Amino acid sequence: MELTLTTPALLFPTISLLLLAYTNRFLAIANVIRGLHSRYETQPSDILLGQIEGLRLRVGLIRNMQALGISSLFLCVLCMMIIYVGWQQGAKLIFGCSLLLLLVSLGLSFREIQLSTNALNLLLRDLKRR
Repeated sequence: MELTLTTPALLFPTISLLLLAYTNRFLAIANVIRGLHSRYETQPSDILLGQIEGLRLRVGLIRNMQALGISSLFLCVLCMMIIYVGWQQGAKLIFGCSLLLLLVSLGLSFREIQLSTNALNLLLRDLKRR
């Protein structure tokens, strides 16, 4: 298989949209954390601390998702440079690494969505009990 400059370029829109989605998740969680922090300062509660701890884990996942996505984009650009100079074997290796980083980023995204869903289900169960 021969890589052309357009092959890694195909990932640019995908990675850009993923990074935008990751950033939106981060901003939403940051706002929730700020709100919970304010509530905790006025009414300390173990429940609020537990929620904040869960959100801390999600923020860490999102940070790693973003780092892997950015690294994947970086490797796509590097791959294009390597293709430009004519080193096909190196380009294939770098593009494969880029795809692997993107795959891991998507896996972390899936895990973060699971954590988010679990937190929402806990709230829904609490509402149902009331």
